[in-house]
Amino acid sequence: MSQTSEPTAAVIGAGVMGNGIAHSLAVGGYRVILIDAAERALARGRQTIEENLQRAVERGKLDQSAAAAAAQRIVQRRSPQDAAPAQLVIEAVPEEMALKHDVFRALQSACAPDAIFATNTSALSITEIAAALDDPSRLIGMHYFNPAHIMKLIEVVRGLQTADRAVTAAREAAIRCGKETVIINEAPGFATSRINALIGNEAFYMLMEGVASARDIDRALKLGLNHPMGPFEMIDLVGLDTRLRVLEYLHVSLGDKFRPCPLLVKYVKAGRLGRKVGRGVYEYPASQ
Repeated sequence: MSQTSEPTAAVIGAGVMGNGIAHSLAVGGYRVILIDAAERALARGRQTIEENLQRAVERGKLDQSAAAAAAQRIVQRRSPQDAAPAQLVIEAVPEEMALKHDVFRALQSACAPDAIFATNTSALSITEIAAALDDPSRLIGMHYFNPAHIMKLIEVVRGLQTADRAVTAAREAAIRCGKETVIINEAPGFATSRINALIGNEAFYMLMEGVASARDIDRALKLGLNHPMGPFEMIDLVGLDTRLRVLEYLHVSLGDKFRPCPLLVKYVKAGRLGRKVGRGVYEYPASQ
């Protein structure tokens, strides 16, 4: 992939992760097709990207011309069929295996046979996701971290049949966008999600048991263990429903130590899903 040309990438899903990935790719010089079936999600994703680009200018991370150029590289579309021109397609839809299979079946009918497909799943099996494809060797995991336009790491995850060319393409894309990579052989939860799910789940058990308040648990891990965010701040950012789905998968795959805390389950049932709805462990005014 030439560093001087502008390759084309598509991102499927304009939500929290998808718009951050699109932002990162555009700053890295990709022409980006941001795809979501919901017009409202596309509009919200575009607004978030433009706001985050402006913040980068204000903080001295980008100059105004680079931010404007990145915004202009992004186009919005409604169908996976619109990913046809892309050499790299990154899926960032909810953590539901059937939905991911539907997306990749649609993509393989639309895209060139040599296009590389990536999934941003944080825990699901790359091998199982790839089973939806006639050629599973073209699919790889690219696990970004939230916020995807800021966090430096991408876990590049090999499934059982992932080809070396897919690993190379994923790493080249990451480097072009200023990211760093680790190579993971597929295992439930990869490296980071497996540890992070345990920390967040244990934090909920501590809250349920009255060990400390949510704010004091967050403060303890930030100041005592040098975590940049507390576990509840992280869960609210990621989404409590997303974290619960990951824990449920890890519980089935790895055993009882990943059993979701009943308090987390209650929060999700109550609709307290985090920042995206204005209330999770904490409450978020509409202006945030």
